[in-house]
Amino acid sequence: MVIARSQTSPSPFLSLSVFTGSGQSQNESSNQSLCSLGSLSDKELETPEKKANEQRVRKRKADHFDSSQGKAGARGLKISDYFEFAGGSGPGTSPARGIPPVVRSSPQHSLSNPPVTMQQGSPSSISSVNAELSTCAMKPVVLHMLHKTTQSDLTLEKLTALENSKNSDLEKKEGRIDDLLRVNCELRRQIDEQQRMLERYKERLNKCVTMSKKLLIEKSKQEKMACRDKSMQDRLRLGHFTTVRHGASFTEQWTDGYAFQNLIKQQERINSQREDIERQRKLLAKRKPPSMAQTPPPSLEQNKRKSKTNGTESETLSQAEYHEQEEIFKLRLGYLKKEEAEIQAELERLERVRNLHIRELKRIHNEDNSQFKDHPTLNDRYLLLHLLGRGGFSEVYKAFDLTEQRYVAVKIHQLNKNWRDEKKENYHKHACREYRIHKELDHPRIVKLYDYFSLDTDSFCTVLEYCEGNDLDFYLKQHKLMSEKEGRSIIMQIVNALKYLNEIRPPIIHYDLKPGNILLVNGTACGEIKITDFGLSKIMDDDSYNSVDGMELTSQGAGTYWYLPPECFVVGKEPPKISNKVDVWSVGVIFYQCLYGRKPFGHNQSQQDILQENTILKATEVQFPPKPVVSPEAKAFVRRCLVYRKEDRIDVHQLASDPFLMPHIRKSVASSGSSGTAVASTSSSSNSSASN
Repeated sequence: MVIARSQTSPSPFLSLSVFTGSGQSQNESSNQSLCSLGSLSDKELETPEKKANEQRVRKRKADHFDSSQGKAGARGLKISDYFEFAGGSGPGTSPARGIPPVVRSSPQHSLSNPPVTMQQGSPSSISSVNAELSTCAMKPVVLHMLHKTTQSDLTLEKLTALENSKNSDLEKKEGRIDDLLRVNCELRRQIDEQQRMLERYKERLNKCVTMSKKLLIEKSKQEKMACRDKSMQDRLRLGHFTTVRHGASFTEQWTDGYAFQNLIKQQERINSQREDIERQRKLLAKRKPPSMAQTPPPSLEQNKRKSKTNGTESETLSQAEYHEQEEIFKLRLGYLKKEEAEIQAELERLERVRNLHIRELKRIHNEDNSQFKDHPTLNDRYLLLHLLGRGGFSEVYKAFDLTEQRYVAVKIHQLNKNWRDEKKENYHKHACREYRIHKELDHPRIVKLYDYFSLDTDSFCTVLEYCEGNDLDFYLKQHKLMSEKEGRSIIMQIVNALKYLNEIRPPIIHYDLKPGNILLVNGTACGEIKITDFGLSKIMDDDSYNSVDGMELTSQGAGTYWYLPPECFVVGKEPPKISNKVDVWSVGVIFYQCLYGRKPFGHNQSQQDILQENTILKATEVQFPPKPVVSPEAKAFVRRCLVYRKEDRIDVHQLASDPFLMPHIRKSVASSGSSGTAVASTSSSSNSSASN
């Protein structure tokens, strides 16, 4: 009997099995083909879906032999008889033990691993197989087999090449993975090394910062000691404050040092010598001989003899003797005048030095009473070095920024602890407003604001750009005035900054322009300037500013009265309207003060007197003193800035394009100024010769 069995294999061929002969091997082969292999081929022809279902519910497919046996068993045989017939090993033995097991495998391994294994040498298995063969031989068996062939283009060479290609790709991928793993390990090693290096650098940086702080503090202490030693020496030379009691109160009174006392003694000596010379000149005038044209008196001999007049001896001198004595007196007076001028110049110089000395004494006193005198580090960044100045509610310290490695000015705002919470909140709100205005400004003529932070509930700080020089107010106190060229240079820089403030959106009115808020970068009038202090600035936003009327002045009474225009002092039912013309008026006052060394309005008045006497409201026209000599163009520029009515006054944009600030005007002004200086020197020389 021939049974065909199909297998799905890589090579297209048909499997045929022929079972012939007799004996134990033939029985085993026929047993496999009839019972086991047929069911296996049926399993192999099923789809994966069917296999999945078969795994869930496994049902055995019964053949005719099994069915016939089942019927026979059902009719006459018992289970024990069946066990005796099938196994022959006694009761309790399963018939499956006498049948060789069939190992099922996947179709991919059907060729390489044969699915049928036999237990050889087992008598029970041989007897059971013979019994089944005899039973099958007694009845005809009809087998229905399925035949399926699968054709494929793959050959063994292609399979080998494909396998080799896959293996090579796999080796490449594994090699690439190994390379990436090595690179990853190397990168991790580098990261760890960089991390360790970063930690070392951080540690080194911390050491450098610590050493920098130590050196800065040491240098600051040395400077403080030097300043105090110099101040103690100047106390004897220039003077000092002494406490004087007046009734129940104590006041500080200034006492001049020996330098001023010596100059005063020299002035007294010169004055006494001048008085002596003047007295001798009067006596000489009495002894003046008669002129040569006059007729000599009759008794010349009698006039030549000595006579006493008012207790003094007088003798008529000859013409030559008189002129000789007169020339001596003139020379002595000229020498005394020159010496007095030198003493006066030295006195003015000492006064300037005394102003510095008084300022330093106050600074040292305020620094010694400050709670930040011991070089604290604020906000873990700013190391305070020494006090620069003190205002009403703030202190300004020179500090060092440890992060950016630069010098800065730290302004510490301290609120009065006795203030109400509402007043503290208003002050803090005002300072935050100034910070927001100043933080957005970026111009070379405006001091930069770097940072803002709070210290506690009653104090906060603003960090500003540090300038080495002093302000314009200090310079004017030291030098009284400056040349027109230097003043014009300062005004040009101020106007440039004001133009920037009015070109940004929204525009800003500074409102507090004065010499104290104009910093000289290098301390001289021939360098750069920077504008600071935006505490009273006004923002001209769309809600509050009108291009025709301006904006309402909500802080009337604030500011520095000498530099504010008349419209800021108008009192009425509604607040006055202001615009950027307020800053134009301030520019005119500053330029006037630079040229003449005095303020145009209310020079010797206090702010209270200006307010009570309405000094600025009466300032309808500016007056120019005859000395020093100033060009007409400069006077015209000041007049345009100090126009009384704001409607007639120029604004900032017109001020920026004023002819006086243009280059060609500057050249003509310089030439006229030089000629004016020559004329002035000629007139002064003629006056001096006339006096001689």
